[in-house]
Order: sequence, then C-alpha cells, then structure tokens
Amino acid sequence: MTEDDLRRVLSRMAHQVLERHKGVDDLVLAGIPTRGLPIAQRLAQKLLDLEGDAVPVVCLDPRPFRDDRSNHSNGPVKAAPLSAPVAGRKVIIVDDVLFTGRTSRAALDALTHAGRPGLVELAVLVDRGHRELPIRADYVGKNLPTSMSERIQVRLKEVDGVDQVALIRYREE
Repeated sequence: MTEDDLRRVLSRMAHQVLERHKGVDDLVLAGIPTRGLPIAQRLAQKLLDLEGDAVPVVCLDPRPFRDDRSNHSNGPVKAAPLSAPVAGRKVIIVDDVLFTGRTSRAALDALTHAGRPGLVELAVLVDRGHRELPIRADYVGKNLPTSMSERIQVRLKEVDGVDQVALIRYREE
C-alpha cells in the first residue's frame, strides 16, 4: 500500500464508522502503540473533517495484559490511565495489523480495567489472518492473506518517516 492507498483506506474506514454509528456521539478511539495510535489520530481527523465534531483519542497499552509474553509479575496488573473516560461510551480499538488476535484480547482487558464501555469495536489497517482466538475486526482497511513465512510491515510518517504497507517474505535458510 502506498501513501495514497493509506489515505483512501482511512477515509473509507471513517465513512464506515459514521454510517454504522450515525455520527460521532459518545465515540472514543483507543489506539494501540506503536502504530495503532497514529492510525487512530488520523481516523479522528477524518471524522472531524467529515462531521465537524472532535473524537477523543486515547493511548491503550495492552502489554501488561498479554498472555503470550513473559513480562508478568506476581502482583496485580496495572494499566496506564486513559486520557478520556470510556465508561458507557462507544470505544473503537485501533491497531495496525490483526494477526493472532492476542494483542486485541489484551487490549480488551486493558480497556475494561479503565471502565466498562457501552460498546467495543475493533478497527485494523491490515488483517493478515492466522487467528488463534475468536476475534474479528469490525473495520478492516485491507485483507492481506499471508503465509507464516511472511509478515506485514506497516510504516507511518509519524513513526517511520514514510507511509507504506509492505509484505515481507522471509528467506528460507
């Protein structure tokens, strides 16, 4: 995907959000670092341009809630506080790539630690398949079926200085 492709995909996703929710009332975008957060900010800007109303964007860090990483302590999990309330609101979790579903599951746990949303949806720039959990995105920029010997590389201007999505094939050694 090129810079123009990304712009068009995010515009389409913003229109889908507006169509489903009939506006932006009570909507919060929760971006997952590193690249989900700038994607959420871009979606919020598209929504503002289309509706004239600002949508809050919060940074949702799911790392403490991951079940597939060895960074757990024996104490209670502590989530970073969110910059806007989510209780009772419509929250769209935003990430760059949906793969196994484990990050999305952890993000749900992080979100519920911050409050009980009225509705939770998932928006991803790329869905590459290979789910390990029963999770699907409500808004998908592009479906890119991959093999396990491939990966998706999302690069954004805010983080990497360039906008592009590439399919990377690992060399067989």
